[in-house]
Amino acid sequence: MNADDRNILARGHVATRLPAQDLERARRFYAERLGLEPVDERPGGLLYRCGGTEFVLFASTGASPGTFTQMAWVVDDLASVVSQLRRRGVRFEEVDAPGLHTTDGIAEIDGNYPSKGARGERAAWFRDSEGNLVGIGEPIL
Repeated sequence: MNADDRNILARGHVATRLPAQDLERARRFYAERLGLEPVDERPGGLLYRCGGTEFVLFASTGASPGTFTQMAWVVDDLASVVSQLRRRGVRFEEVDAPGLHTTDGIAEIDGNYPSKGARGERAAWFRDSEGNLVGIGEPIL
């Protein structure tokens, strides 16, 4: 097996899929609270693009348990983004767990992936209308 065969998925594009028990409710949340509109849609699915990546909200009878981050954005100014989203009605999670604590919805996390060139990150989490846990992060350089 050559290197091209082993890395076949590395050449692909990754796209997140988030379940929505009520797709129209999710569409309204993403539009009204996050300022996002789908760039394409099909029966049972809404496609969004952000910064060269994409995600899909899809109609599902199942739901995520919301116990882990399912998708996250990386931004340059987390405090500003959190403030803007709060004004639109987004409620941020407060976390108080060993090694992870939020203050006013924002956590400071030590360590980061070396390839990112950061010493850590600041992060915040919220739930969308369907209970999916979504994050926002800012590298600390």
